[in-house]
Amino acid sequence: MEWMYVGIVAFLFLLAAFDLWVGVSNDAVNFMNSAIGSKVAKFRTIVTVAAIGVFFGATLSDGMMDIARHGIFRPEEFVFGEVMIIFLAVMVTDVVLLDIFNTLGMPTSTTVSMVFELLGASFAFSMIKIASDSGTTDFGDYLNTDKALEVIMAIFVSVAIAFVVGSLIQYLARLVFTFNFKSKLKWKIGIFGGLGITAILYFMILKGLKHMAGIPQEALDFVNQHEGWVLLGSFVFFTLLMQLLYVLKVNVFRVIVLAGTFALATAFAGNDLVNFIGVPLAGWSSFLDFSASGATDPMAFTMDSLNESAQTPFYFLFGAGLIMVMALVFSKKAHNVTKTEVNLAHQGDGEEMFGSSRVARSLVRWGNNVGQFLTNVTPEPVARFIEKRFVPPVEPNVNGASFDQVRASVNLIVSAMLIALGTSLKLPLSTTYVTFMVAMGTSLADRAWSRESAVFRITGVLTVIGGWFITAGVAFTACFFVALAMYYGGAVAILIIVAIGVYGLIHSQKRFRKKMQTEEGDLLFTQMMECKEQKDIVPMLTRHLDVHMGECLGRYAATLRDTTDALFEESLHRLRKNDIALHKNKRELKNLRRREVVALRRADASEVVRLITTFHLVHNSLQQMLYGLLRISEPAREHVDNHFTPIPEAKVERYVPLRNRLALLMEEGSRNLEAMRVTDNAAVIDQLKELHEEFSAFRKEIIIEIQTSDENLTAMTLLLHIVQETEQLLVETRLLLRSCCKFHELA
Repeated sequence: MEWMYVGIVAFLFLLAAFDLWVGVSNDAVNFMNSAIGSKVAKFRTIVTVAAIGVFFGATLSDGMMDIARHGIFRPEEFVFGEVMIIFLAVMVTDVVLLDIFNTLGMPTSTTVSMVFELLGASFAFSMIKIASDSGTTDFGDYLNTDKALEVIMAIFVSVAIAFVVGSLIQYLARLVFTFNFKSKLKWKIGIFGGLGITAILYFMILKGLKHMAGIPQEALDFVNQHEGWVLLGSFVFFTLLMQLLYVLKVNVFRVIVLAGTFALATAFAGNDLVNFIGVPLAGWSSFLDFSASGATDPMAFTMDSLNESAQTPFYFLFGAGLIMVMALVFSKKAHNVTKTEVNLAHQGDGEEMFGSSRVARSLVRWGNNVGQFLTNVTPEPVARFIEKRFVPPVEPNVNGASFDQVRASVNLIVSAMLIALGTSLKLPLSTTYVTFMVAMGTSLADRAWSRESAVFRITGVLTVIGGWFITAGVAFTACFFVALAMYYGGAVAILIIVAIGVYGLIHSQKRFRKKMQTEEGDLLFTQMMECKEQKDIVPMLTRHLDVHMGECLGRYAATLRDTTDALFEESLHRLRKNDIALHKNKRELKNLRRREVVALRRADASEVVRLITTFHLVHNSLQQMLYGLLRISEPAREHVDNHFTPIPEAKVERYVPLRNRLALLMEEGSRNLEAMRVTDNAAVIDQLKELHEEFSAFRKEIIIEIQTSDENLTAMTLLLHIVQETEQLLVETRLLLRSCCKFHELA
């Protein structure tokens, strides 16, 4: 049987490599978001700073490894064979779960997933043991409930603390610096920089690096005995240094942001590396102890040794750090997750990734009422002073940055302090939770959530937080059943589950690559927002318009075919699926129009006046086409759902060729737009005009037949409705193509 456990250990380390990659793709980007969002440096520079921080902080993980060994369950109550299944179930579940969230572009928590997976698998074995003991034991005998509760409470309380502290400190920082901070630095920047760097050093060295190898104990003892003097000396030194750098024309905020990125990367590695390799290392340690003991029965050897503190070899930490850095540089999913947080925190207009929700609308109304009340009770001179400090900048942020360097500095300093404090207490706080909620708190304090965007931003925050809670529930449940299946199914079940996990990862990668191939328009939008030359905006917008109009036109042609075919075949499942997709397209189209209007505002005013009417005609036509498809989809779904009489076969045979010709012309127009061959659409417009006459003749035939024949009235009325809407779809397609041609002429 020993060969099986050798295989499990080997596979644990293989999964650890995958877990490092997908986990870093989801978590590690959080400590780069502020630097990326504020554009303080090139991406390569930010990654380099972060990589150094990761390697530096990796040595912190040794003390944190104990969470995986005995922080959730009591190892002395479990035997070797059981803990190996627990560890394997945790790793398989973790890799697949995190990859799913990465693919969706949703930040989730590796800390939460690891804790709840360990809890789920341990709970499964505790149930088995309690059942076999005939109720003489309870869960408290097998689970470290006090420590588990402490860890879980620390994770969720950190959400509120991070949001409140981030909001408060950002509010104070903005009162001091205002948005026009470049002209108001003078002596403020030295004090701010001194406080920020001192705070980072205090929490990183005095609190976070106590267990770092290579630091003499005498030095640590001296620092601990003279904390006050060390802090005062650090503050004075760094205040003078930051002030000197300012005098020498060095961007002090850039220094603070990069230092904060380094600090947060260090805290991340010290706190979260346990989530990626803690479980495999615990499995490795268990195997070594079992082998050294000379025991032959894995179901009889108890794992008391896991109660000892972990001693992690340096080469494991070095290898883990190397994989983390590679994931930072090469993982496209990491960039996808970064996009979510940066967009929720960006200042002013831009892309809104989320829609509206009832809870968000209620919170916005409540917030407006509270804000109005505070405004009424605030003395007028104080209110005027505060308003002057929050006057938004006239010029946009440089290089298309989502927010300025003041907010980026606060994000990183506060996040690093909170996470390093949690590390010093050996609480595996979630870096995702802390950095995300600090970023949301600072964006709220900075008034980045305007009345036009607040509902969408709050919906996004609630969606992400909901994803965290879903992570906890799914991680616990999935790992619970995976552990049970492995225990009762033996080696066969283990091989099947592992194979399913590997297949899921491969399939996810293929799906993600396919998704990334369709994002040219989003890249164009980013380029437009970063473009410094007004004259370049219109050509880029023209390309953006062509790409998305072509994509939508092709998609609508396919939807028309599929919806009407599903009606004729009475496929309720396909009709429901198309209905959901159309409502999703409705949200996407609204967001597309908003993004292009934002981009158009960056162009020269004289060009905007010339283009604006045609621009809105293009979007109006596309919107009417979508509404027409919805007006086809909804009554068709209701007709099939109610089991009404199908549309007569003869009428279907008459309608389908006309519909197919329209769909083919829509697809041809789509290809011409995407290839920027708009002049070729003149022939398409002429053919649409001829087809329109045939649709009109067919519509008149149906009207006459309704009056004179005995065909089912409900079916014939639905057919008339569908023909009318398809005819209107044809008209809007002609208008869309003509408007696109005119836009090109004017541009």
